[in-house]
Amino acid sequence: MIVTKIIRVALILFAAITSVAAQSEENKKQAGIKKYRDGRPAATLRMDAKDHGIVLRYGDGPDKCDLLGARDAWVFEADGTYYLHYDAAGPKGWLCSQAVSKDLLAWEKRGPILDFGKPDEEDSKSASYGVTYFDGEEWHMFYLGTPNVSDAPDLIPSFPYLTMKAKGKSAAGPWLKQKDVVPFRTSPDTYYSITASPGMVIKNNDEYLQFFSATTQKPGNPSVQRTLGIARTKDLDGPWIPDPQPMVPIEEQIENSTLYYEESIETWFLFTNHIGIDEGEYTDAIWVYWSKDLNQWDAENKAVVLDGQNCTWSKKCIGLPSVVQIGHRLALFYDAPGGNSTSHMKRHIGLAWLDLPLFIPD
Repeated sequence: MIVTKIIRVALILFAAITSVAAQSEENKKQAGIKKYRDGRPAATLRMDAKDHGIVLRYGDGPDKCDLLGARDAWVFEADGTYYLHYDAAGPKGWLCSQAVSKDLLAWEKRGPILDFGKPDEEDSKSASYGVTYFDGEEWHMFYLGTPNVSDAPDLIPSFPYLTMKAKGKSAAGPWLKQKDVVPFRTSPDTYYSITASPGMVIKNNDEYLQFFSATTQKPGNPSVQRTLGIARTKDLDGPWIPDPQPMVPIEEQIENSTLYYEESIETWFLFTNHIGIDEGEYTDAIWVYWSKDLNQWDAENKAVVLDGQNCTWSKKCIGLPSVVQIGHRLALFYDAPGGNSTSHMKRHIGLAWLDLPLFIPD
Protein backbone atom coordinates (compact mmCIF):
# COMPACT_ATOMS: atom_id res chain seq x y z
CA MET A 1 0.00 0.00 0.00
CA ILE A 2 2.75 2.45 0.95
CA VAL A 3 4.63 1.72 -2.26
CA THR A 4 1.45 2.20 -4.28
CA LYS A 5 0.78 5.59 -2.66
CA ILE A 6 4.38 6.68 -3.33
CA ILE A 7 4.01 5.71 -6.98
CA ARG A 8 0.71 7.62 -7.23
CA VAL A 9 2.27 10.73 -5.65
CA ALA A 10 5.24 10.47 -7.98
CA LEU A 11 2.96 10.20 -10.99
CA ILE A 12 0.95 13.23 -9.85
CA LEU A 13 4.13 15.26 -9.34
CA PHE A 14 5.46 14.18 -12.74
CA ALA A 15 2.21 15.17 -14.41
CA ALA A 16 2.26 18.55 -12.66
CA ILE A 17 5.87 19.24 -13.67
CA THR A 18 5.12 18.19 -17.25
CA SER A 19 2.07 20.47 -17.32
CA VAL A 20 4.06 23.43 -15.99
CA ALA A 21 6.82 22.83 -18.55
CA ALA A 22 4.28 22.57 -21.36
CA GLN A 23 2.55 25.72 -20.18
CA SER A 24 5.92 27.50 -20.01
CA GLU A 25 6.66 26.53 -23.61
CA GLU A 26 3.17 27.62 -24.64
CA ASN A 27 3.66 30.95 -22.88
CA LYS A 28 6.90 31.43 -24.78
CA LYS A 29 5.15 30.70 -28.06
CA GLN A 30 2.35 33.10 -27.18
CA ALA A 31 4.91 35.73 -26.22
CA GLY A 32 6.40 35.43 -29.69
CA ILE A 33 9.90 34.52 -28.54
CA LYS A 34 11.95 33.71 -31.61
CA LYS A 35 14.90 31.41 -32.01
CA TYR A 36 17.24 32.41 -34.84
CA ARG A 37 19.01 29.80 -36.93
CA ASP A 38 22.42 31.41 -36.45
CA GLY A 39 22.04 31.69 -32.66
CA ARG A 40 21.76 35.49 -32.48
CA PRO A 41 20.19 36.65 -29.18
CA ALA A 42 16.43 36.92 -28.83
CA ALA A 43 14.34 39.17 -26.59
CA THR A 44 12.31 37.15 -24.08
CA LEU A 45 10.16 40.00 -22.73
CA ARG A 46 7.55 42.20 -24.40
CA MET A 47 6.48 45.83 -24.08
CA ASP A 48 3.65 45.73 -26.60
CA ALA A 49 2.80 48.91 -28.45
CA LYS A 50 -0.74 49.36 -29.76
CA ASP A 51 -0.64 49.76 -33.51
CA HIS A 52 -2.55 52.55 -35.24
CA GLY A 53 -1.52 51.60 -38.77
CA ILE A 54 -0.19 53.50 -41.79
CA VAL A 55 -0.01 57.30 -41.53
CA LEU A 56 2.18 58.12 -44.54
CA ARG A 57 2.06 56.16 -47.79
CA TYR A 58 4.77 56.16 -50.41
CA GLY A 59 4.20 57.21 -53.99
CA ASP A 60 2.72 60.73 -54.09
CA GLY A 61 5.59 62.94 -52.93
CA PRO A 62 6.62 66.09 -54.84
CA ASP A 63 8.39 65.38 -58.14
CA LYS A 64 8.05 61.62 -57.60
CA CYS A 65 10.54 61.83 -54.72
CA ASP A 66 9.06 58.78 -52.91
CA LEU A 67 7.75 56.92 -55.94
CA LEU A 68 9.49 53.70 -54.85
CA GLY A 69 9.14 53.89 -51.08
CA ALA A 70 9.09 55.86 -47.82
CA ARG A 71 11.06 54.63 -44.81
CA ASP A 72 13.59 55.40 -42.02
CA ALA A 73 11.49 57.96 -40.15
CA TRP A 74 12.83 60.59 -37.76
CA VAL A 75 10.08 62.59 -36.00
CA PHE A 76 10.43 65.66 -33.79
CA GLU A 77 8.40 68.67 -32.62
CA ALA A 78 9.20 72.37 -32.91
CA ASP A 79 6.90 75.34 -32.15
CA GLY A 80 3.74 73.25 -32.24
CA THR A 81 4.52 71.51 -35.53
CA TYR A 82 5.66 67.91 -35.95
CA TYR A 83 8.37 67.28 -38.52
CA LEU A 84 8.96 63.96 -40.20
CA HIS A 85 12.24 63.28 -41.95
CA TYR A 86 12.06 60.13 -44.04
CA ASP A 87 14.03 58.40 -46.76
CA ALA A 88 12.20 59.04 -49.99
CA ALA A 89 13.18 56.48 -52.62
CA GLY A 90 12.90 58.18 -55.98
CA PRO A 91 14.04 57.52 -59.55
CA LYS A 92 17.49 59.03 -58.85
CA GLY A 93 18.02 57.46 -55.43
CA TRP A 94 17.24 57.96 -51.75
CA LEU A 95 17.14 61.42 -50.20
CA CYS A 96 16.08 62.78 -46.81
CA SER A 97 12.65 64.34 -47.34
CA GLN A 98 10.33 66.29 -45.06
CA ALA A 99 6.67 66.14 -44.12
CA VAL A 100 4.83 68.21 -41.50
CA SER A 101 1.78 67.61 -39.32
CA LYS A 102 -0.21 69.10 -36.46
CA ASP A 103 -1.60 65.82 -35.13
CA LEU A 104 0.89 63.07 -36.19
CA LEU A 105 -1.83 61.50 -38.36
CA ALA A 106 -2.23 63.76 -41.40
CA TRP A 107 1.07 64.68 -43.09
CA GLU A 108 1.89 67.26 -45.75
CA LYS A 109 4.84 66.16 -47.89
CA ARG A 110 7.33 68.89 -48.76
CA GLY A 111 9.92 66.90 -50.69
CA PRO A 112 13.70 66.46 -50.33
CA ILE A 113 15.63 68.71 -47.94
CA LEU A 114 19.05 67.33 -48.92
CA ASP A 115 20.55 66.66 -52.34
CA PHE A 116 23.13 64.22 -53.63
CA GLY A 117 26.77 65.15 -53.25
CA LYS A 118 29.16 65.61 -56.13
CA PRO A 119 30.51 62.43 -57.84
CA ASP A 120 33.67 62.41 -55.71
CA GLU A 121 31.91 63.11 -52.39
CA GLU A 122 30.92 60.59 -49.73
CA ASP A 123 27.19 61.30 -50.11
CA SER A 124 27.21 61.18 -53.91
CA LYS A 125 24.67 58.33 -54.09
CA SER A 126 22.50 59.01 -51.03
CA ALA A 127 21.96 61.73 -48.43
CA SER A 128 19.34 60.22 -46.16
CA TYR A 129 18.14 59.52 -42.58
CA GLY A 130 18.39 63.00 -41.06
CA VAL A 131 18.65 62.95 -37.24
CA THR A 132 18.22 66.38 -35.62
CA TYR A 133 19.32 68.19 -32.45
CA PHE A 134 18.42 71.74 -31.36
CA ASP A 135 21.07 73.47 -29.24
CA GLY A 136 18.82 76.39 -28.28
CA GLU A 137 19.93 78.58 -31.19
CA GLU A 138 20.58 76.39 -34.22
CA TRP A 139 19.36 73.07 -35.58
CA HIS A 140 21.94 70.39 -36.28
CA MET A 141 21.34 67.45 -38.59
CA PHE A 142 23.43 64.30 -38.69
CA TYR A 143 22.59 62.37 -41.83
CA LEU A 144 23.61 59.17 -43.57
CA GLY A 145 25.80 59.51 -46.63
CA THR A 146 27.18 56.83 -48.93
CA PRO A 147 28.91 56.66 -52.33
CA ASN A 148 27.48 53.19 -52.99
CA VAL A 149 24.01 51.92 -53.92
CA SER A 150 22.46 48.81 -55.43
CA ASP A 151 21.51 48.60 -59.10
CA ALA A 152 18.64 50.62 -60.55
CA PRO A 153 15.75 51.01 -60.13
CA ASP A 154 15.95 50.41 -56.35
CA LEU A 155 19.26 52.24 -55.72
CA ILE A 156 19.34 51.04 -52.10
CA PRO A 157 22.13 52.67 -50.05
CA SER A 158 25.02 50.23 -49.55
CA PHE A 159 28.01 50.05 -47.19
CA PRO A 160 29.73 52.06 -45.96
CA TYR A 161 27.10 54.09 -44.11
CA LEU A 162 28.75 57.33 -42.98
CA THR A 163 27.72 60.12 -40.60
CA MET A 164 27.67 63.56 -42.21
CA LYS A 165 26.55 67.00 -41.01
CA ALA A 166 24.17 69.81 -42.00
CA LYS A 167 22.80 72.82 -40.17
CA GLY A 168 19.62 74.92 -40.28
CA LYS A 169 18.30 78.11 -38.70
CA SER A 170 14.89 76.52 -38.18
CA ALA A 171 13.38 73.04 -37.96
CA ALA A 172 11.90 73.59 -41.42
CA GLY A 173 15.30 74.37 -42.92
CA PRO A 174 16.82 75.22 -45.28
CA TRP A 175 19.53 72.70 -44.42
CA LEU A 176 23.07 73.52 -45.49
CA LYS A 177 25.65 70.75 -45.69
CA GLN A 178 28.79 71.29 -43.62
CA LYS A 179 31.26 69.52 -45.87
CA ASP A 180 34.22 70.45 -43.68
CA VAL A 181 32.71 68.75 -40.60
CA VAL A 182 33.54 65.05 -40.19
CA PRO A 183 31.79 63.76 -37.05
CA PHE A 184 33.31 60.26 -37.19
CA ARG A 185 34.05 57.57 -39.75
CA THR A 186 34.43 53.81 -39.99
CA SER A 187 37.73 52.46 -38.64
CA PRO A 188 39.48 49.14 -39.40
CA ASP A 189 39.60 46.48 -36.68
CA THR A 190 36.81 48.08 -34.63
CA TYR A 191 33.14 47.28 -34.04
CA TYR A 192 32.38 50.10 -36.51
CA SER A 193 34.66 48.95 -39.32
CA ILE A 194 31.90 48.73 -41.97
CA THR A 195 29.31 51.34 -40.94
CA ALA A 196 29.24 54.30 -38.55
CA SER A 197 25.92 55.99 -39.22
CA PRO A 198 23.93 58.57 -37.21
CA GLY A 199 21.76 58.10 -34.17
CA MET A 200 20.03 60.13 -31.49
CA VAL A 201 22.00 62.91 -29.78
CA ILE A 202 21.62 63.52 -26.03
CA LYS A 203 23.34 66.19 -23.94
CA ASN A 204 24.76 64.61 -20.79
CA ASN A 205 26.41 67.04 -18.36
CA ASP A 206 29.13 68.85 -20.33
CA GLU A 207 29.24 66.53 -23.34
CA TYR A 208 27.02 65.26 -26.13
CA LEU A 209 26.40 61.56 -26.69
CA GLN A 210 25.40 60.12 -30.06
CA PHE A 211 24.05 56.56 -30.11
CA PHE A 212 25.29 55.61 -33.55
CA SER A 213 24.84 52.47 -35.64
CA ALA A 214 27.90 50.28 -36.03
CA THR A 215 28.64 47.25 -38.19
CA THR A 216 31.57 44.86 -38.40
CA GLN A 217 32.13 41.25 -39.43
CA LYS A 218 33.84 38.41 -37.63
CA PRO A 219 36.13 36.25 -39.80
CA GLY A 220 34.25 33.23 -41.09
CA ASN A 221 30.82 34.58 -40.19
CA PRO A 222 28.53 34.80 -43.23
CA SER A 223 26.52 37.66 -41.71
CA VAL A 224 27.77 41.03 -40.55
CA GLN A 225 27.31 41.95 -36.87
CA ARG A 226 25.39 45.11 -35.95
CA THR A 227 25.16 47.05 -32.72
CA LEU A 228 25.08 50.57 -31.30
CA GLY A 229 28.02 52.58 -30.08
CA ILE A 230 28.29 55.83 -28.17
CA ALA A 231 30.28 58.69 -29.71
CA ARG A 232 31.15 61.77 -27.65
CA THR A 233 31.93 65.43 -28.26
CA LYS A 234 31.72 68.83 -26.60
CA ASP A 235 31.35 70.62 -29.95
CA LEU A 236 28.46 69.74 -32.26
CA ASP A 237 30.43 71.20 -35.18
CA GLY A 238 33.56 69.27 -34.29
CA PRO A 239 34.79 65.67 -34.33
CA TRP A 240 33.27 62.93 -32.15
CA ILE A 241 35.17 60.14 -30.41
CA PRO A 242 33.47 56.71 -30.46
CA ASP A 243 33.80 54.63 -27.31
CA PRO A 244 36.32 51.77 -27.68
CA GLN A 245 33.61 49.23 -26.82
CA PRO A 246 30.02 49.11 -28.16
CA MET A 247 26.97 49.93 -26.05
CA VAL A 248 25.94 46.25 -26.19
CA PRO A 249 27.73 43.30 -27.84
CA ILE A 250 27.91 43.08 -31.63
CA GLU A 251 25.92 39.85 -31.53
CA GLU A 252 22.73 41.80 -30.63
CA GLN A 253 22.07 42.60 -34.31
CA ILE A 254 20.49 46.03 -33.82
CA GLU A 255 20.75 49.36 -35.63
CA ASN A 256 19.43 52.94 -35.28
CA SER A 257 18.41 54.64 -32.05
CA THR A 258 15.75 56.85 -30.51
CA LEU A 259 15.49 57.49 -26.76
CA TYR A 260 12.88 58.47 -24.19
CA TYR A 261 13.50 59.33 -20.52
CA GLU A 262 10.87 58.15 -18.04
CA GLU A 263 11.13 60.55 -15.10
CA SER A 264 8.81 58.56 -12.82
CA ILE A 265 11.33 55.71 -12.58
CA GLU A 266 14.46 57.66 -13.63
CA THR A 267 15.10 55.29 -16.51
CA TRP A 268 16.19 55.71 -20.13
CA PHE A 269 14.44 53.64 -22.79
CA LEU A 270 16.27 53.18 -26.09
CA PHE A 271 14.22 51.94 -29.04
CA THR A 272 16.07 50.27 -31.89
CA ASN A 273 15.58 48.08 -34.94
CA HIS A 274 16.39 44.39 -34.68
CA ILE A 275 17.70 42.43 -37.65
CA GLY A 276 16.33 38.90 -37.86
CA ILE A 277 17.18 36.04 -40.20
CA ASP A 278 15.47 33.08 -41.86
CA GLU A 279 16.28 32.58 -45.55
CA GLY A 280 17.98 35.97 -45.41
CA GLU A 281 18.33 38.96 -43.09
CA TYR A 282 15.68 41.64 -42.70
CA THR A 283 14.31 44.05 -40.08
CA ASP A 284 11.94 41.90 -38.07
CA ALA A 285 11.10 43.93 -34.94
CA ILE A 286 11.50 47.03 -32.84
CA TRP A 287 13.24 46.32 -29.54
CA VAL A 288 13.70 48.48 -26.46
CA TYR A 289 16.62 48.49 -24.00
CA TRP A 290 16.53 50.28 -20.64
CA SER A 291 19.08 51.71 -18.22
CA LYS A 292 19.31 54.28 -15.45
CA ASP A 293 22.73 55.31 -16.74
CA LEU A 294 23.27 56.55 -20.30
CA ASN A 295 26.81 55.21 -20.16
CA GLN A 296 25.99 51.68 -18.95
CA TRP A 297 23.66 49.28 -20.77
CA ASP A 298 22.98 45.60 -20.11
CA ALA A 299 22.08 43.48 -23.15
CA GLU A 300 19.79 41.36 -20.96
CA ASN A 301 17.52 44.36 -20.28
CA LYS A 302 15.51 44.33 -23.50
CA ALA A 303 12.03 43.58 -24.81
CA VAL A 304 10.08 43.38 -28.08
CA VAL A 305 7.90 46.43 -28.70
CA LEU A 306 6.52 45.86 -32.20
CA ASP A 307 6.71 42.89 -34.54
CA GLY A 308 4.40 40.76 -36.68
CA GLN A 309 2.50 39.72 -33.58
CA ASN A 310 1.09 43.15 -32.73
CA CYS A 311 1.47 45.09 -36.00
CA THR A 312 -1.89 45.16 -37.77
CA TRP A 313 -0.68 45.34 -41.35
CA SER A 314 2.91 44.05 -41.66
CA LYS A 315 3.31 40.53 -40.32
CA LYS A 316 6.97 39.83 -40.95
CA CYS A 317 9.00 43.00 -41.46
CA ILE A 318 9.13 46.06 -39.18
CA GLY A 319 11.61 48.89 -39.84
CA LEU A 320 13.44 51.67 -38.04
CA PRO A 321 11.79 53.38 -35.02
CA SER A 322 11.39 57.00 -33.94
CA VAL A 323 9.56 58.14 -30.80
CA VAL A 324 8.02 61.44 -29.74
CA GLN A 325 5.87 62.22 -26.70
CA ILE A 326 2.37 63.61 -27.17
CA GLY A 327 0.41 64.09 -23.97
CA HIS A 328 0.24 60.91 -21.91
CA ARG A 329 1.34 58.69 -24.78
CA LEU A 330 4.53 57.93 -26.64
CA ALA A 331 4.16 57.87 -30.42
CA LEU A 332 6.29 55.21 -32.10
CA PHE A 333 6.88 55.63 -35.83
CA TYR A 334 8.22 52.82 -38.00
CA ASP A 335 8.30 51.66 -41.61
CA ALA A 336 7.15 48.39 -43.14
CA PRO A 337 6.30 46.86 -46.53
CA GLY A 338 3.12 45.15 -45.34
CA GLY A 339 1.89 41.56 -45.45
CA ASN A 340 4.68 38.97 -45.43
CA SER A 341 7.03 41.07 -47.54
CA THR A 342 10.59 41.77 -46.35
CA SER A 343 11.43 44.11 -49.23
CA HIS A 344 13.46 47.28 -48.77
CA MET A 345 11.18 48.95 -51.30
CA LYS A 346 7.56 50.12 -51.37
CA ARG A 347 7.47 50.71 -47.64
CA HIS A 348 4.99 52.95 -45.85
CA ILE A 349 5.40 54.68 -42.50
CA GLY A 350 3.23 53.50 -39.63
CA LEU A 351 2.40 54.67 -36.12
CA ALA A 352 1.95 52.77 -32.87
CA TRP A 353 1.35 53.99 -29.31
CA LEU A 354 2.71 53.29 -25.85
CA ASP A 355 0.90 54.59 -22.77
CA LEU A 356 2.89 56.70 -20.33
CA PRO A 357 4.47 56.36 -17.89
CA LEU A 358 6.61 53.52 -19.20
CA PHE A 359 7.41 50.62 -16.89
CA ILE A 360 10.16 48.04 -17.09
CA PRO A 361 8.66 44.83 -18.51
CA ASP A 362 8.36 41.89 -16.13
